[in-house]
Amino acid sequence: MLTSRAARTDAAEGDARGAELRALQAALAAEHAAVYGYGVVGGRIGDDRRKEAREGYDAHRARRDELRRGVRDLGGTPRAAAAAYALPFPVPDAAAAVRLAAELEDRVAAVYADLVRDGAGARRRDAAGALREAAVRAVRWRGSGVAFPGLAERAGGTGSPSSTPSGPAPGAAADRH
Repeated sequence: MLTSRAARTDAAEGDARGAELRALQAALAAEHAAVYGYGVVGGRIGDDRRKEAREGYDAHRARRDELRRGVRDLGGTPRAAAAAYALPFPVPDAAAAVRLAAELEDRVAAVYADLVRDGAGARRRDAAGALREAAVRAVRWRGSGVAFPGLAERAGGTGSPSSTPSGPAPGAAADRH
């Protein structure tokens, strides 16, 4: 009986580690997409918001690097960034760049909500902090917020954030913007 209980505990811990690793990889993919997306934002944004775009870009690069380390810590191989990402809509001007930045932050927040659910300890606290930061940036870009940041996609009926790209969709040509 003691052996089977220990085996069940080990299996449960393995499942939890697997869920945490999957959530980390999804957050890493979202951060790769956000870094790409902020490159587009920076190229189209007006001078009055350029500093804000640079700060968002730098924040996502830092989170991406932290997530790479976290994936390695759990024994995984960090996902690489895609060569290009399809944007969710055309970005011909500064107004569209602002909308894109808010969308990127919403999508990143959704993925961090999953990591809050699947993470443990310090990783869960870090994910909650990342979700909060993304939600605050989204409010700054959009000028308004949502009741439950990170859960907006679910409430809108578009499916689980884990199953949808978190940022521009991978695989499409970058010149679509």
